[in-house]
Amino acid sequence: MQPSQLRVSRTAAKASTLVELLRWRALQQPELQIYSYLVDGEIEGANLSFAALDRQAQAIGALLQCYGASGQRALLLYPAGLEFIPAFFGCLYAGVIAVPIPPPNMAQPQRTLPRFRTIVNDAQPMLALTTSSILSKVEGLFAQAPELKAMRWLATDKGLSSAEQDWRDPGATSDTLALLQYTSGSTAVPRGVMVSHGNLIENSAHINQAFGLNSDTVSVTWLPVFHDMGLTNGIIQPVYGGRKCVLMPPQSFLQRPVRWLEAISRYKATVSGGPNFAYEMCARKITPEQRSALDLSSWKVAYNGAEPVRADTLKRFAATFAPCGFQSKFSYPCYGLAEATLIVSGGVVEDEPVLCTTQVAALEHNGVAEASDAAQNVRTLVGCGRAMPDTKIVVAHPESMTVCAPDEIGEIWVSSPSVTLGYWKRPEETKRIFDAYLADTGEGPFLRTGDLGFLRDGELFVTGRLKDLIIIGGRNLYPNDIELTVEQSHAAVRSGCCVAFSVDVADDERLIVAAEVERRYQSERHQLNGEPRDNSHASHLNGPSPADLDAVSRAIRRAVAEEHDVRVHEVVLLRAGSIPKTPSGKVQRRMCESKFRDGTLEQSAMSE
Repeated sequence: MQPSQLRVSRTAAKASTLVELLRWRALQQPELQIYSYLVDGEIEGANLSFAALDRQAQAIGALLQCYGASGQRALLLYPAGLEFIPAFFGCLYAGVIAVPIPPPNMAQPQRTLPRFRTIVNDAQPMLALTTSSILSKVEGLFAQAPELKAMRWLATDKGLSSAEQDWRDPGATSDTLALLQYTSGSTAVPRGVMVSHGNLIENSAHINQAFGLNSDTVSVTWLPVFHDMGLTNGIIQPVYGGRKCVLMPPQSFLQRPVRWLEAISRYKATVSGGPNFAYEMCARKITPEQRSALDLSSWKVAYNGAEPVRADTLKRFAATFAPCGFQSKFSYPCYGLAEATLIVSGGVVEDEPVLCTTQVAALEHNGVAEASDAAQNVRTLVGCGRAMPDTKIVVAHPESMTVCAPDEIGEIWVSSPSVTLGYWKRPEETKRIFDAYLADTGEGPFLRTGDLGFLRDGELFVTGRLKDLIIIGGRNLYPNDIELTVEQSHAAVRSGCCVAFSVDVADDERLIVAAEVERRYQSERHQLNGEPRDNSHASHLNGPSPADLDAVSRAIRRAVAEEHDVRVHEVVLLRAGSIPKTPSGKVQRRMCESKFRDGTLEQSAMSE
């Protein structure tokens, strides 16, 4: 590290707020282009330097101060692009609590407006910051949602150029609330996680150290900025480290996954990542011809988190892209959650991922029993690294709240400076989740994550979600395991688009499986049964026949019974895009279960 870089790092580490940090960066590195935006995931559009970001944040901050908004909440409703970034820092510059959420889907407002209104009514924002384009569209919802009209709306892409001279430092401290990070909404009621400046600074320091980042690091991200991973890793972390970040729209990756890897190759990015499904999509959908043009040798930290990390995905991705210069040791499984700002645990850069192969029978009874790969009925778990600095992880019995024995599965509890202040306007829930103490030792307080796992030699293994756990016949069944089996049972089942949950039937828990059917199979019904394709009839096909769907259903039932020794009570086959997901692409099991119970789960052609 050069002496100038060393001074930058030391000064950044002394900052107690993001306001102080960005102001210092703007003075020391004014012309450094920190953000570049790929308009369609390919063509470079706007750029943003530290100086320009500081000026725009001051202008927005001054206007918010003029409105008397300090201490109030402000919604941030922005499309993919750079406009969100000065608006977010503008809130911090004004002492306003930022509330980043996705704008309602104007094409299908009935699907997104309820959650949007729930957040608005919970946060009670004074203002909404957005673009002129989105504002003109949202105004059409005012009649349906009068609470939206009650807010002051501000389009930050117009008329703010001269306001910066009126800005005054808000006097924020490390304890000042910076934002409300609303949870993904796997339940019907999203909760606002209260994240302070100190939380964000501490977690950025953890990421910086764990990933081995410096001022020469280049990152690429397609993750949505209203998600904790997209915001902290994609927007805040580059300011903390004083380095370049390339952003692209989430949709550009989802539509054409190779764009993500092309950007890494083009900009020689060293750090980039996302949930497990993103790596799976790349391994399955990027063609040999597309791979031949990629150079991924610069990519040293391919972080993988936000959902269960699959060993098969890590192996498949590494093998698929080895000819492009990617090495398996670049895979970086990690664990985190919004309630701890972001990262909680991670490995050592350039170490191979840690794997643990265990007997499924032991997992079903809250234990771990090592088994060889050759043994039948085993599951290979991926380690998510060790606790970050100043962080303690314990595994506790969720009922007795006592420490679990080694290799015993329990709830993951976390103590860290990155643990946030609690849930907005939910004191009882905050007390229960963020203020837990071990009954046998009295140690605490800990954050109860709601995730299940175990520790082995300090390595954290995550096995599932406590609330998602399926218990049938006294056995613990993990939905992500069943969902993987369903995905692999028939070619018509869409990857990453299955949900397993249980319902009570006559005082007995029964397994339900919902799975989306690939679009190409919906229009090529003969292919489902292995029949030759006849293009002359393609225009007359409106979807698979009952016989076709019955074949898929039988395959699912057979695979689950053979792999997990459990009977599927009901299979629901769905059109592509029917299963509810979070903005980061995770399936929402509890919402899917709720829709199943009330009969609103959209079905393709049959359920049985």
